[in-house]
Amino acid sequence: MSNVGSWLARTLGRTEGRPPDIPTAFKAEQYLLHDLRVEMQNDVAVIIPPLNHRVVTLKLTLAPERATLRTAQRELERAIVKLERSFQPTPGGLGITVAWGLGYFHRFVAGPAAHYLPVDNRASAAAGETRLAVLDAIKFPSDPEDVVLEDNDVAVLLRSDVVANIDAGSKALFESGLGFWEPTSIRHGFIGAGVPKRLATEAGVPGADKIPDAAQMFLGFTSSQKAALGGDLIANFEAIPGLTDQWPNGYFRFGSTMHLAHIREDLEAWYARDFQARVDRSFRPGLAVKPGTLTVNEGPSQVETQSEVASDLERHRIVGHSASLQPVTRLPSDLTDNYGNFYPSGTAVPQRADFNTLDDPFHWTADPARDRWSERPSPGLHFVVFVPTSDAFHRARRAMDGHYPDGTVLDIDPRSPDQGMNSVLRTTHRQNFLVPPRQHRAFPLAELV
Repeated sequence: MSNVGSWLARTLGRTEGRPPDIPTAFKAEQYLLHDLRVEMQNDVAVIIPPLNHRVVTLKLTLAPERATLRTAQRELERAIVKLERSFQPTPGGLGITVAWGLGYFHRFVAGPAAHYLPVDNRASAAAGETRLAVLDAIKFPSDPEDVVLEDNDVAVLLRSDVVANIDAGSKALFESGLGFWEPTSIRHGFIGAGVPKRLATEAGVPGADKIPDAAQMFLGFTSSQKAALGGDLIANFEAIPGLTDQWPNGYFRFGSTMHLAHIREDLEAWYARDFQARVDRSFRPGLAVKPGTLTVNEGPSQVETQSEVASDLERHRIVGHSASLQPVTRLPSDLTDNYGNFYPSGTAVPQRADFNTLDDPFHWTADPARDRWSERPSPGLHFVVFVPTSDAFHRARRAMDGHYPDGTVLDIDPRSPDQGMNSVLRTTHRQNFLVPPRQHRAFPLAELV
């Protein structure tokens, strides 16, 4: 059993009593959308995400003073509440998620942050010293040398089927006189059956003609199947017993961490491979899938162990993308969380919300030179994922490169054409954020300064 597996196994049965506000727990998470539709595709349950996404990153422009921070806190909360009176947090309404970078906590609320920022108990035990649940972003073995590790103070994620709703949210938050921040980038994107091929074809992107007509994302295979995404609460800081110090009364309980990255995708190289070669590298080598299938079962029964991933490499000289991640992103044993929810072995923990883009890398940036901005359309992915700790994401991303928590390193170059999808992906930007609960989404900890 991996280090992750053995640690989780030791935490089983350590559930404490339920707090009195369990009935409102789901509503307390600002990063979870309500009323997501589920469809059956190829006998697999698939969550239908909102069609349109926008991320706006920002730097704060206010003075780090008590009165100024508290005023800004009230103004931002009022602006969001006003939007919520018009739009529910559903695909047909508007999902609003406000995430905060470590720079905000260190520069503006350092005093209370030293006491209230969530601690990652697992990472702390491994390091022999305290590790926070949210960490600075790092480079990974397959990342290019010039990847930008960003330092934005805030990121706001807006999601809706209706572009006009996102525009209304942007206007209210970024164009209506809130004087405490200014944008550093605007990132547009989309996800939905048939949308990637249509937009890529209209943009004249090389390789667009090879995208399957009904694909929800550029690389073809369905990415939002229910069994491959974390359940409603499992990505919370406090849900997995013992993982962080936020149970039962942490300030950031009902919160999570968010990783935000931009990744270029080489469609021509990806579709130069035949269908089975794409299956082998997307899932696991030798998997029998009917040609043309877009939705491939990735439920708990399909999960590979670390030893099976190594065996695949030895036998086929190929590592599947999903298979490489599963040893550290799926529960190795049955788990009952702090709310009494039962998750079987093989359940996914990360709650992904990624979406495609044709911007290179962003729709707009305040620093075109640093961000190597171009007006030409370029297929890419804005990768957004919610996980209980940044360390959990780092473990997963290293596993994608064949580096595992127990020290195992697979005998394959991280950018090999046979290491999952890595050779057709090129990350340009990364940053980790803390996503507070809904109650503290506006300038968290400012009321304690």
